[in-house]
Amino acid sequence: MILLFFLLPYFAGGQYTKSIKVGLLFSKDAPSTMRAVGYRTSASAVLVARDRIREEHLLDEYDFNFTVKFDECSESLAAGKTVELINVDDVDVIIGPTCNRAGVSTASLSAYYNVPVFEWGLTTTADIGNFSRYPTTVTLSLDTHSELFSMAIGVREVLQRFDWEEFVFIYSNDGDEEKCAAMKDDMEKMSIEFPDTTLAYMYQIQTVTMDSLKRALKEVSKRGRIVVTCFAGGKGFKKAFVSATVLAEMSNDEYVYIFAEPQSRGFYVDEANGGVHYSWDDSDGNFVTGLTTDQIRAAYGRVLYICDVGLKLGVASLIECLQNMGEPPTKTPEFLNFTTQVIERMSEQPFNCVQDCANATYKVSATYAGQLFDAFYSYAVALNKSLAMNPSATDLKNGSLIMSSIGMTFRGVGGSSVTLDETGSRIVQVYMFAMNSSLLPYIAASLLVNGNQVEYTPFYSSESVLWKGGVRPKSRPICGFSGNECPPDFVKDYLIYTIIAALIVIAALLAGCAGLLYTIHMKKKEMERQDLLWQVPFIELQQIQSKSKAEASMHSFASGPSTSTKITIESRSETTNFIFYYYKQDITAARKHDLILMFDTNEKAEFRQMRNFDNDNLNKFIGLCLDGPQLLSLWRFCSRGSLSDVISKSSMQMDSFFMFSLIRDISNGLSFIHNSFLKYHGHLTSRCCLIDDRWQIKISGYGLKAVRTFENPKKEDLLWTAPEHLRNESGEKTSEGDIYSFGIICSEILTRSSAFDLENRKEKPDVIIYQVKKGGHNPMRPSLETSETVEINPALLHLIRDCWTERPSERPSIEQVRSHLNGMRDGRKSNLMDHVFNMLETYASTLEEEVSDRTKELVEEKKKSDVLLYRMLPKMVADKLKLGQTVEPETFEQVTIFFSDVVQFTTLAGKCTPLQVVTLLNDLYTIFDGIIEQNDVYKVETIGDGYLCVSGLPHRNGNEHIRHIARMALGFLSSLQYFRVQHLPAERINLRIGINCGSVVAGVVGLTMPRYCLFGDAVNTASRMESNGKPGQIHVTAEANKMLTQVVGGFKTESRGEVIIKGKGVMETFWLLGEESGLSVSAQRKKTPEEPPRRQSVRSISPIIEKNAEEEVAKGLYTEYKDINNGNEM
Repeated sequence: MILLFFLLPYFAGGQYTKSIKVGLLFSKDAPSTMRAVGYRTSASAVLVARDRIREEHLLDEYDFNFTVKFDECSESLAAGKTVELINVDDVDVIIGPTCNRAGVSTASLSAYYNVPVFEWGLTTTADIGNFSRYPTTVTLSLDTHSELFSMAIGVREVLQRFDWEEFVFIYSNDGDEEKCAAMKDDMEKMSIEFPDTTLAYMYQIQTVTMDSLKRALKEVSKRGRIVVTCFAGGKGFKKAFVSATVLAEMSNDEYVYIFAEPQSRGFYVDEANGGVHYSWDDSDGNFVTGLTTDQIRAAYGRVLYICDVGLKLGVASLIECLQNMGEPPTKTPEFLNFTTQVIERMSEQPFNCVQDCANATYKVSATYAGQLFDAFYSYAVALNKSLAMNPSATDLKNGSLIMSSIGMTFRGVGGSSVTLDETGSRIVQVYMFAMNSSLLPYIAASLLVNGNQVEYTPFYSSESVLWKGGVRPKSRPICGFSGNECPPDFVKDYLIYTIIAALIVIAALLAGCAGLLYTIHMKKKEMERQDLLWQVPFIELQQIQSKSKAEASMHSFASGPSTSTKITIESRSETTNFIFYYYKQDITAARKHDLILMFDTNEKAEFRQMRNFDNDNLNKFIGLCLDGPQLLSLWRFCSRGSLSDVISKSSMQMDSFFMFSLIRDISNGLSFIHNSFLKYHGHLTSRCCLIDDRWQIKISGYGLKAVRTFENPKKEDLLWTAPEHLRNESGEKTSEGDIYSFGIICSEILTRSSAFDLENRKEKPDVIIYQVKKGGHNPMRPSLETSETVEINPALLHLIRDCWTERPSERPSIEQVRSHLNGMRDGRKSNLMDHVFNMLETYASTLEEEVSDRTKELVEEKKKSDVLLYRMLPKMVADKLKLGQTVEPETFEQVTIFFSDVVQFTTLAGKCTPLQVVTLLNDLYTIFDGIIEQNDVYKVETIGDGYLCVSGLPHRNGNEHIRHIARMALGFLSSLQYFRVQHLPAERINLRIGINCGSVVAGVVGLTMPRYCLFGDAVNTASRMESNGKPGQIHVTAEANKMLTQVVGGFKTESRGEVIIKGKGVMETFWLLGEESGLSVSAQRKKTPEEPPRRQSVRSISPIIEKNAEEEVAKGLYTEYKDINNGNEM
């Protein structure tokens, strides 16, 4: 018996030694999901899957314990139930939820807890498939991995297949708050991810009615012709939408309507009893259209369905649907057996749904029950693979471990293959349904969506069968969305205008022919006119007389070498080669050519183009004289002669910049020639490089190939000729030969000697030319020894050697030469004159800016000094002192003087450090200064805690001075009510104030630190009023009282009686109580106790501020006493 007792649990539990806790999340009573994923018609699919798992001996040691929770497609409820399953029920895996929003909540929590989640049904949003956000979630619905969302990708593939670049999207959340909202997000994301597909417009219908549908269609007709839609299923909305297209007159060949339905079987609608009917056979419900079923069915001919029918049917059913055109696809026997088991086994453990599932509504399995089967089965396969790879694993809820084995392919419950990729997303096939010519639905194409790749398989022989009119609609009509962009038919609409236009065209052609002939004639005339420009009549040339003052160097024109560095036309007006003329009041140099030639058309064209040359570094070609005694070529005269003349002048100073400028000018002129029709100069020497009065090089002697061909150059002129041309004198010249000549000229400039330094050599030109022509490894070239006083860039020497290298192909082009020269410029200007002028301009500009800046600084400093001076002295006094004028003392017959003193300041100062005393007085006097600014009062000075002010000077203000002083005094006392000592908040400040009216003399005393001082008995009396006053009281004399009460009025005073005043004897004095309609000191008077009269002196406290704060504290306060009995300087 004991043994039986111990063995009983083993026999009761069978072969299962371990258990797996499975959490199930369902939607039980949500109306919008009951048909697709309702709990009562789908939950037992896990039991069918469990049987298959055991048949295939997967997880033989494990039993499954199911825990069921209901989230009702609510985000918050799904989150709470997920936490309960993980923390309370300790499940190893969660199957569900079945809705998008609930699925996102569960996916987020599972990622946090690392628990595997297998979602199915209506979870079609792309967010759930984002593997980086939800790494432990597997989706058995449409592929939603990352942004690669199958339904939206499928729609895009259809749009791209038919060259539709833009579309509009109409959707409504009426009846299903999740499906179309997720589809809307996916469509927006698709259009953003793929710029080649444009979502032109999106329209949401809040409540689906016939009026709202027609309004939506009217809006989208202005923006698109390809309309993608999404509506809740089972509500008759799609039929109503198609009916609305007919009523809105939008059911024509211009429009295509694409129903993107992730929860649909296309044109077929499932019935509650398991049957199926066509979409156009839906009941009208609340949608009264007045249309017949045939009319609506015909409108469906312009509808394409893109749906996931393959998720609910087996392969055989799809093939059957293709073969039986128009018939609803039937379900495979295997799938029918599965749906029967799902309904029957709801009464089994753990569901025990008997009474609750007895309703006839729950006798047909849910649309997506097969996905629940696939979800549970795929979990078992993944777990089995994980345990095989990790036998020692004990944590079955390790989501990362499960996801590492999730990639698989297996036979689904419907017979078709189910493929999950490495991220747990299902690779699915969506289908495109269309209507044939018999208005029967069929599957037109399949779309296998794998990430962003789509395999499109058409099942139609010709695309034209898809369109009711046989022609594919365009996404943008030719005439535009409004129909007013059609190009007009000119022949039809504008026949008269067309005839007129034709006549105009014919007339234009005739006119064009005439114009062409006229143009040819005029061009010939123009050429003749242009020829006259370069043909200079000899009669218009005036030879320069010997007394002319014109000067020019003859060295560049002479027939032989000359030792003269400066030859004037006066001494030699004609040479062997040149003669000088006036032509149109300009001096021209005419080269003589001893030959007679007839020029052909090409040669004349050359002369015309040469005549039009305009470059800063080319000498102007004026023309040819053909009717003179001999042929003459005329060039502009340059006053400074040739470069050879300038080099030969030993007295001419040439620095590195001067040399560089000459070389650069030659390269610029040569560049123009090489880039022109001439292509080369051919006879470039330093004698051809003329210099004008601005020291600018002008290359002359270019062109005239027909003339040069018959001339024999002299030996001296061949010193600049390239060796290859010396060897072949009859050959055509080249630009490479010009580069060689350029190098020889540069050596002349740098060494300041002639070519090959001919004057200082023993060899004659014939010998030098022979050595150059001979060539060899070390061919003869000029020396490049330069003066030590001139700094030459080494790169320039290398460039010159490259220019005269033996092989023409190794010589740089003129553009390369210019590029190297530009690299040596170092920011220098373009020519010598510009360089000099720019230096002068820069200096003048810099000087002007510096003067301007200094002037501004002076003005600013003057303003600062004026502000400081006006704070120390009255403005009118300061202005006189600035002008150097003497400020004469001035008598003021009637002013009001004010004295104040801080009561018991010595005691208060004893409680403070010197720095605190300074801070206290600064805070107090800042308040007083603000009050002074509100009145016409001049502050004379402050001496420690003493304050001296006056009104009525330096600007006289009549009798208003007493009013301003009185108001200021009252303001001082009033401000003390709110003043607090920062470091002694319990202490209170009080004042003793004295006021007197009378005559004073004011003037500036001293030259060093001048001070504006007051003198007179009235000042002393005011001081006595303050010293004999009481704290918090304003003590005034009888004169001041009279001014307050009788002259200006408006003030309240009180007689104090007779008081003995030092130096004055007995005086009747008064208290100023306040202004009749303003401030008063009565309250202050009641609070202030009597204080004996202070000493007859004014105390001045001056802190001695040193650089070291410790020394300042050590020194303490320096108290200066001034007896003011005999002197009243303040």
